[in-house]
Amino acid sequence: MTLPDPIRHNVNFITGNAHKLREVKAILEPAIQVDSQTLDLIEIQGTIEEVTLDKCRRAADLIEGPVLVEDTCLAFNALNGLPGPYIKWFMASLGHQGLNNLLAAYEDKSAQAICTFAYSPGPGHEPILFQGITDGKIVPPRGPPDFGWDAIFEYQGET
Repeated sequence: MTLPDPIRHNVNFITGNAHKLREVKAILEPAIQVDSQTLDLIEIQGTIEEVTLDKCRRAADLIEGPVLVEDTCLAFNALNGLPGPYIKWFMASLGHQGLNNLLAAYEDKSAQAICTFAYSPGPGHEPILFQGITDGKIVPPRGPPDFGWDAIFEYQGET
């Protein structure tokens, strides 16, 4: 008797970031085959959840299949969550020191790193959100500057 091959699930991870692709593949494969596609998606203004859901819907329509999108934000508590989902543009415009300078007038240097994923099986399906939040604080830049704002975010939690 020959058993049928197990069903192989696949998803298109929408990213141009090799670091993020490597991390997602390490988590999902071999159970789910991860293919990567780069799409230049318009990002709406809104909350991290609204931005990620909209990005997922647009990607599913363009790919015409299952997609996984990710949006990472950095929320400064003293600034009521800003820069939030706009961290990419803040980082590009201000750099590490400029982001530190945004908090210069505030005693509160606490922040949250928020990673939001959305999955859709394809066009017309409402995406499912997954979110992880890490508490930390903003510190002067240290370490390698090559992975976004990591150089200024210090994890604050149990070790």
